[in-house]
Amino acid sequence: MRIAIVSEVFMPAVDGVVTRLQRTLEELHDAGEDVLMIAPAGGPASYAGVPVVGVREMPVPLYPDGDGYPPKRVALPGAALARALEQHRPDVVHVVNPVLLGAGAIAIARRRGWPVVASYHAHLPAYAHLYRCGWLEPAGWRYIRALHNRAALNLGTSLATLRTLEEHGIERLKLWPYGIETERFHPSKATDEWRARLSGGEPDRVILLSVGRLAKEKTVERLLEAVNSRDDVALAIVGDGPLRQQLERQFAGTPTTFLGFLHGDELAAAYASADVFVLPSETETLGLVTLEARASGLPVIAADGPVAHELINHGVDGLHYNAGEAGALRAAVAMLAGDSRMRAEMSSAARESVSTASWQHATETLRGYYQFVSDGTRLCAA
Repeated sequence: MRIAIVSEVFMPAVDGVVTRLQRTLEELHDAGEDVLMIAPAGGPASYAGVPVVGVREMPVPLYPDGDGYPPKRVALPGAALARALEQHRPDVVHVVNPVLLGAGAIAIARRRGWPVVASYHAHLPAYAHLYRCGWLEPAGWRYIRALHNRAALNLGTSLATLRTLEEHGIERLKLWPYGIETERFHPSKATDEWRARLSGGEPDRVILLSVGRLAKEKTVERLLEAVNSRDDVALAIVGDGPLRQQLERQFAGTPTTFLGFLHGDELAAAYASADVFVLPSETETLGLVTLEARASGLPVIAADGPVAHELINHGVDGLHYNAGEAGALRAAVAMLAGDSRMRAEMSSAARESVSTASWQHATETLRGYYQFVSDGTRLCAA
């Protein structure tokens, strides 16, 4: 099958969408599919044997880069996009988080009669409130709905996200399941050296870990409640972004270590060497870092919400807390910090909960969707 994947983001940027695309390209190539990747310029000319066409890009003024973190860029549709699609002559066009480049791909595909699969990965309209543009959210949803409802099939990465999309009038919905590299992210990757590094030289403390871009939508500042005036825990924050310097000032005087951007084996060791993963964001559509943490054997404390309810069995493999309630995060941290047996039981349950997830299965499901729309089969109810 000839597949064109058009994404608003790809390497060198690093986030859950890029990770999913990397694993998907690897699996599609191994399965013998003829794939073309189209994304903003600045990345490699190919990945995992798949050619990558870079479209001229520009920075995002409202979403600035952070020192040490790969930049976020966007690309506008134009001749390069049209030329790449025309030359590839795809059986199906997959647009990933369509906004600008993806919108152009949808328009071209509709003119040529190529079926479109669209996948949704970030609650961009909801970000408007965090960037003081809340009045834009209704218009954002209208725009997203108009784009997605031009696709033959729309994919969400969690059941909670599918429900949100349905509530906003997006049709023809199916689940694109997640995968995890369970051999890379594994409790056996823990080391004493990494434990000392995460804890700021206090390895006997209970180590809380947060991983992600240091930007407004991640609400990392909420974690201050977990470590302020405590001598039994330490917090390690992995990631970089535009708010890093501000956050370092806010967390000054607390047992918090900022480790910057990590990837590969270093990231796997950081996960495995911690004790508890904390996720303060309420805008996740899945939260791949949460799944990587669980594969590494970490119980998760997550801000309450639909995705947290879907992924975390409260009291079994992690805890939910009410982000709007003062002291709720501190209480959840105290519960796990003070009970090593509970942490051990939750660790085992967390690892077991993702043990069967694989990128091979996730991509086989995706290939089935591609074949489905390519064949022109009538879509059954989601």
